[in-house]
Amino acid sequence: MAPSPRAWQRMLSGRRLDLLDPTPVDIEIEDIAHGLAFVARWNGQTSGDYAYSVAEHSLLVERLFNRIAPNAPIKWQLAALLHDAPEYVIGDMISPVKAAVGPGYEVLDERLVGAIHLRFGLPAKVPASVKKQIKRADKISAWLEATQIAGFTAQEADKIFGKQSQELLSDMAIRLRPPKEVRDDFTARFGELISQI
Repeated sequence: MAPSPRAWQRMLSGRRLDLLDPTPVDIEIEDIAHGLAFVARWNGQTSGDYAYSVAEHSLLVERLFNRIAPNAPIKWQLAALLHDAPEYVIGDMISPVKAAVGPGYEVLDERLVGAIHLRFGLPAKVPASVKKQIKRADKISAWLEATQIAGFTAQEADKIFGKQSQELLSDMAIRLRPPKEVRDDFTARFGELISQI
């Protein structure tokens, strides 16, 4: 009988994360921040000298979520910051690839989200109303990224991500920064939020 294929990854923290059966004890914020800072959004097809990372995107989504839901409890702000956290080990796949891969990707993502949330004191599943607000912030972020760094016209972005309120976006500018700087900012923001829960 052939041995089962390896389904775990060694993290820089020394943790061994089983991707098929993740447990909260094998999750560290330093691993998440480091991984996300080096995962490029848009498959790296963005302008500038640095890739636009999932960590930078996550910081933007959390800021947008705070504009959409200014009275949201801190735990939901943390959930917004961590909304793409599984991508630190499974990478960022653009929507067309996720659709081609099928439901297996979503199952893997949900398992990782559950373990990550439990590790940091959040419920494994976020309430639907909060998830909807985070998704809205995510779409607004995608619109901004598409038009500012990924070469989309506003009309193209409107068709794909929906027309966005320019008033909400008036002072939002995408910044491309070195991974270390983004990693440090992501870790610092996490620290601010977790200390208030």
